[in-house]
Amino acid sequence: MIHETDFLIIGSGMAGLTSALKLAEHGSVAIITKKERAESNTNYAQGGIAAVFDPDDSFENHIRDTLEAGAGLCDEHAVRLIVEKGPELVQELDVIGVHFTRTDKGTFDLGREGGHRSHRIVHVKDHTGRDVEAALLNAVKVSPNINVFENHVAIDLITEHHIIGPTPREPHLHCWGAYALDAENGLVKRFLAKATIISSGGCGQVYLHSTNPKIATGDGVAMCYRAGAAIANMEFMQFHPTTLYHPLADSFLISEAVRGFGGQLLTKSGKAFMDKYHSMGPLAPRDVVARAIDTEMKKSGDPCVYLDITHKDPDQVKNRFPHIYENCYKYKIDITKEPIPVVPAAHYSCGGVVTDLNGATDINGLYACGEVAYTGVHGANRLASNSLLEAVVFARQASLKAIDFVKTRKQRIPNIPPWDDSGTFNSEEWVLISHDLMEIKNLMWDYVGIVRSNLRLERALSRIRLIRQEVENFYRRTRVTEELIELRNLSLLAQLIVTSALLRRESRGLHYTTDYPKLDDQNYKHATVLQQKALQ
Repeated sequence: MIHETDFLIIGSGMAGLTSALKLAEHGSVAIITKKERAESNTNYAQGGIAAVFDPDDSFENHIRDTLEAGAGLCDEHAVRLIVEKGPELVQELDVIGVHFTRTDKGTFDLGREGGHRSHRIVHVKDHTGRDVEAALLNAVKVSPNINVFENHVAIDLITEHHIIGPTPREPHLHCWGAYALDAENGLVKRFLAKATIISSGGCGQVYLHSTNPKIATGDGVAMCYRAGAAIANMEFMQFHPTTLYHPLADSFLISEAVRGFGGQLLTKSGKAFMDKYHSMGPLAPRDVVARAIDTEMKKSGDPCVYLDITHKDPDQVKNRFPHIYENCYKYKIDITKEPIPVVPAAHYSCGGVVTDLNGATDINGLYACGEVAYTGVHGANRLASNSLLEAVVFARQASLKAIDFVKTRKQRIPNIPPWDDSGTFNSEEWVLISHDLMEIKNLMWDYVGIVRSNLRLERALSRIRLIRQEVENFYRRTRVTEELIELRNLSLLAQLIVTSALLRRESRGLHYTTDYPKLDDQNYKHATVLQQKALQ
């Protein structure tokens, strides 16, 4: 089955939906999304969108805070772009129906989070992502030019390698869409497009403990890498310092805004500890806080630390954090009366598919935005609440560039063959490799976590290479399923992360290694870029 469209978007988070609304004014748009359209990392974002609205704040202050958090690896041009465009695009979200929390005077109620020296977090209480997603989905729903294909899993991008007949002579590869599995009936479809935007989110599920939804399996990065696009900075995985420590909570995120509201991090004995690690105390950048918690847990042998907000007015706490209050109360924890047990968990990938300031990759007709992309904004560590900001700004940039590309190139989509699954079968051997998924997650958690070493990384790489080969061999002889596609992508993502980590022989931002504990600006003040030959 073939679906032909002007623009194809893979992913339905904030970046994908924003792109779709921009593109729909200039042509037909198809959105592929793995699950229901509202399931994405955006939907799980509690904090908000960092943007300058306070008269005492400034663009330069926001840029400074972002660059400092990024530990010397941010692209200042990209940072300046999102900071200066941010307020305008937040206002656009307000217009389409995002009901941001406001003060009694009607202005945005600006929160503060780790790494920010000013109050600049525009939010909807503690469920900003969910409300932004809902407003964007409502706008998409009424657009006649947008078709959303739920329960469709992208398998691979379509490039010149798939064309039947003469191949266009171009200096670079060209993307013509993607093959995708309709998970409901097992059919593989061709989604053909003049321009494709990857906005498929992150890869937190490569780790045993993650704040990300189950769909965050790094599909976009894996597909782009296999197609020949450059990937960068995969070693910088951000661990959110505070997720709820409870056997049934599934790493439920306790927003950074709780610390911005006055929450203190305590040991089991009730002693505050962040002041000895950073001058900003509990509001230090996330990498510092996560390592501090990891250090305190290792020193004490305790399985968690505690986030205490009991000194604040209970009604204010419930009003500001209703989602967090309700979820903790479900596990018999009243956050107005007792500290919250917390531990770090994998949260956000600062690396991804390399793009320019227009969201363009090094493959013609292929763009990336959101967590899947490496734009240079986050450097070695993402500043809190800059993720939704980057997503909406670069969605706009990528859409404008894709529109211009389609208008100026005016190329016909070539003859693309159907998916070839000849020689494959419905395997009953899935049980033989299904254990590989948990082994990958455990390896990454144990050896490629908050604190690393060459020994741990090399041990992880040795085993992951074998797992990836097993998975690839199984993939070649087996009809595709959603589980197999995700396992294939996760095995590749694990290898990309470990390879990147071994190449960076210093400690910077989110990458801390005991073998090279110091910063090395002379040799490593640059991105770690990987292309296909890197893993051979």
